[in-house]
Amino acid sequence: MTTVDSGRLYGVGLGPGDPELMTVKAARLIAAAPVVAYHSARHGRSIARSIAAGHLHAGQIEEALVYPVTTEETGDYRGVIEEHYDAWAARLAAHLDAGRDVVVLCEGDPFFYGSYMHMHKRLAHRYPSEVVPGVTSVAGASAVLGRPLVERDEVLTVLPGTLPADELAARLEATDSAAVMKLGRTFAAVRDALDRSGRLSEAWYVERATTSRQRILPLADVDPPTVPYFSLALVPSRLHAAPQVSDVADAPVASGTCGDVVVVGLGPAGRDWLTPEALAAVEAADDLVGYGPYLDRVPANPRQRRHASDNRVEAERAEFALALARSGRRVAVVSSGDPGVFAMAAAVLEVAAEPRWKDVPVRVLPGLTAAQAVASRVGAPLGHDFCVLSLSDRLKPWDVIARRLTAAAQADLVIAIYNPGSRSRTWQVAEARDLLLAHRSPDTPVVLGRDVGGPGERVRVVRLAGLDPAEVDMRTLLIVGSSQTRVLERDGEPPVVWTPRRYPGSE
Repeated sequence: MTTVDSGRLYGVGLGPGDPELMTVKAARLIAAAPVVAYHSARHGRSIARSIAAGHLHAGQIEEALVYPVTTEETGDYRGVIEEHYDAWAARLAAHLDAGRDVVVLCEGDPFFYGSYMHMHKRLAHRYPSEVVPGVTSVAGASAVLGRPLVERDEVLTVLPGTLPADELAARLEATDSAAVMKLGRTFAAVRDALDRSGRLSEAWYVERATTSRQRILPLADVDPPTVPYFSLALVPSRLHAAPQVSDVADAPVASGTCGDVVVVGLGPAGRDWLTPEALAAVEAADDLVGYGPYLDRVPANPRQRRHASDNRVEAERAEFALALARSGRRVAVVSSGDPGVFAMAAAVLEVAAEPRWKDVPVRVLPGLTAAQAVASRVGAPLGHDFCVLSLSDRLKPWDVIARRLTAAAQADLVIAIYNPGSRSRTWQVAEARDLLLAHRSPDTPVVLGRDVGGPGERVRVVRLAGLDPAEVDMRTLLIVGSSQTRVLERDGEPPVVWTPRRYPGSE
């Protein structure tokens, strides 16, 4: 029971590591406290104490709360650590009962994955207490990275790296921006989740933010054994990366001249899939505009300016490219595959149709499509009439997709399906399969092509009835055969798939 003369408990946030990022209040309370407690490892060093060291002085009682084990050393880490929390709380309670104020130091913010909260839960109901917030590690990492976490209506999700891999991947794909804490031994699983969710190219690794040992790298470049616990992964704001027309609104326009915009298809993968015409247009441009991972395919040229943005800001990207061209620049908007197939050409032309851009020339250069690339890996499944559909219901309602799938199936067309599934769109593949089975044989061949031309290339041929949605992700393209599509199986070789050019009943 609390006595009238009991001391006061303070949970004091120290910020992410730089002592100058402590609040004035935190520094005052630390200097005035009779008792200062902090967590430390068994070797005796304490990160929290090192941050606060400039405010400690002789005469203060220091209570080192030493972690007894790590998660790798015992199968019952939670049980062991809870016993020590109880023991530490008893030690601090003795000081509070004696009338001594106790400051518990905590890196970052005490209530943001903070170590202090375990003492708070055990003592705050018994003694007067106060929590002093601190700058979080996420805020510190965002600051040193120089990228906003969220803008406008974006959603930030903070995740522990200890989540199951499937849940982590699903949450990463579903959010705008993310911070993943508690890396260390979880780093490999976190990296895999970022890759599976399609966010790896956007992710940054920040270690010991704001300290002299700070390290910042694209997360894909980090060697897992080098990752300590005090690091995190950031997927920052996508909107910040979106170029704005205002960035070039005041750019000088050469007298009587106007640049142009060329929308270029890079093909499905590397330089080998790029046409000479598209390559020449890219090399001639003053500015390159596009989704970051696609721009990364183009070799750096110090003469050119590159403007990367997220894949969900197509209209903004188009407007920015047109504004650059109006200021006299030659602009190449790069797109994967063919820019006219579910890509940037339509977005640019839609914006360019507005009267204010009537004087800006726009050209479109074709590229090899993903459907052609996947088809080539198995033979010629597109050898007769075929159609191309996107299964994404982000830009059109599902009932429209369902009607078109049914019509294509009834017409006996081969169907190339883009955007079939992702971590946040998990039911559409199964629904599409069932719609097709109402009009197609269960033995209809289906080609699954993933990352064709890239390092993760994987191509399989399955029966329509055996199409497993779990094998389909956002980087997969499906080709569903017609009633005439054939499969040739050869021992020890991949199957060959083709659709004959002659249809039954023809002369």
